[in-house]
Amino acid sequence: MKAVAYTHYGPPEVLHLVEMEKPTPKDDDILIKVHAATVTSGDLRVRALNVPKGFGLMAKLMYGPSRPRQPILGTELSGHVESAGANVKQFKPGDQVFAFSGTKMGCYVEYKTMSANGLVAIKPAGLSFEEAAALSFGGTTALHFLKRGKIEKDEQVLINGASGGVGTAAVQLARYFGAQVTTVTSTKNLELMKLLGADHVIDYTSTDFTKNGATYDIIVDTAGTASFARVKGSLKEGARLLKVLGGLPDMLQAPLVQLATSKKVIVAPVTARPEDLRLLASLAEAGQFRPVIDRNYALEQIVEAHSYADTGHKKGNVVITVS
Repeated sequence: MKAVAYTHYGPPEVLHLVEMEKPTPKDDDILIKVHAATVTSGDLRVRALNVPKGFGLMAKLMYGPSRPRQPILGTELSGHVESAGANVKQFKPGDQVFAFSGTKMGCYVEYKTMSANGLVAIKPAGLSFEEAAALSFGGTTALHFLKRGKIEKDEQVLINGASGGVGTAAVQLARYFGAQVTTVTSTKNLELMKLLGADHVIDYTSTDFTKNGATYDIIVDTAGTASFARVKGSLKEGARLLKVLGGLPDMLQAPLVQLATSKKVIVAPVTARPEDLRLLASLAEAGQFRPVIDRNYALEQIVEAHSYADTGHKKGNVVITVS
């Protein structure tokens, strides 16, 4: 089977097509014929070993100190079940599914085995394979932080960096939870924010949201530019700053903020559960959540796909069509 691999960290050009043996599912696994995968911010960080401040050593220990321990990137996919192990009851050959491999990665392949009891769910009927492939990374990340922040109906939520894969998911999920949503983005993405249901849109090229006098119950920072020191005046009493892109300094500061103020800084690794994927699928079925697709590339164009995502200007998700 075809796959995209890399043997050392670096720019998009380290990625190349290889031929690998098609995997065989174990008794509790399913074998998925992959139709689509994505290029997430996680893929970019691992490929270049460019992680938030303070986590460099931890990243090397996790992913490999001098060369990647897992040679295949890709955290999410969609496709159909080609075969199932002897113990699998919940999926059958022909089922259309989407799946999330998270830090285990390995989705830039034509075939992938996944535990049937893991992060796999039936693909929403109304979504294309390309859209379904983009459900998991942004959706589970946004869901994790909004739940950790204990979002409530009618709260004022600001999303900083709202146009990326996580940001566009956070806008829609915050609306699902009944919040009033303000987004911070560039001029070219203002209309997209309105289409996603944002109540208010701030163009960061002309307005600094920290200086306009508005305050919020939750600030979601997916861009890494909203430090507590910068946004503390924009947080109400008891408000929460959710650092989706946070470094070690943010993590160390969090308990001090909670001790000294009524406000909270939440920095935590994302945990995803099978029920999270099922919730995202049900919201997609109901028309309450739909991944935004910016560009679509063939598997053979993986270098171009990563190069575009590296610009930092993608809207929503970059998708890779595998088959």
